[in-house]
Amino acid sequence: MAVPKSKITRSKRGMRRSHDALTGANPNECSNCGELKRPHHVCPSCGHYADREVVAMVDEIDLDEDAA
Repeated sequence: MAVPKSKITRSKRGMRRSHDALTGANPNECSNCGELKRPHHVCPSCGHYADREVVAMVDEIDLDEDAA
């Protein structure tokens, strides 16, 4: 079993972990609707990507009327 030969100091441990920090999101503004979206992804609110509609978005459906 591997056992460390000597104690790892707080400094060395911190230097090893310095690259493990999480980075924040980098949202971009949608060119069609202005909502924030992830870069290089389809806009979840309007379905546009690169100035064209890729996903047809459905208007709100009232399920109570359909069930009756």
